[in-house]
Amino acid sequence: MVSELGATAVAEGAQEALYGYWAGLRRDGRLPSRADIRPAEIKSFLPMLSLTEVGRESRFRIRLAGTGLFGVYGTEITGRTLGEIYAGPAAEYWRRELSAIVGDRRPAIGVHSLGWRGAPDLSVLWMRLPLAANGADVDMILGYDVVLGAERAPGFNSGIRAA
Repeated sequence: MVSELGATAVAEGAQEALYGYWAGLRRDGRLPSRADIRPAEIKSFLPMLSLTEVGRESRFRIRLAGTGLFGVYGTEITGRTLGEIYAGPAAEYWRRELSAIVGDRRPAIGVHSLGWRGAPDLSVLWMRLPLAANGADVDMILGYDVVLGAERAPGFNSGIRAA
């Protein structure tokens, strides 16, 4: 239990650092754009980062997924829509969460069970940060995911390694 709490604290610290980076890119209350993100400045986050493209009618497509996310999803998710990645309640969960980020123009964090992937003892601690090419209308969402509970699941490749 202590190691899981420690992992959660480390994950929350990483989220806080990435949020600080994103917030530092905001100017005069405007959202940062994808062009403002400099991968070299956030190298340690890259394996677990994603960029989600916002389309019409709440259609979301993963534009880019870090290499560490392959272990979480068990497949390459770059280029796929939510409906191609998730089924049923998991797809609806993400559609609802991402739509709220677009509508509110605000970051969001949460925890989502990996039970849909057959790993009910694992969860993803996630953060999503809105991006807007024009500073106002969200057109991309920067995501950061950390798997919790991976030390209890032999054979599950979370893509996370010690720094």
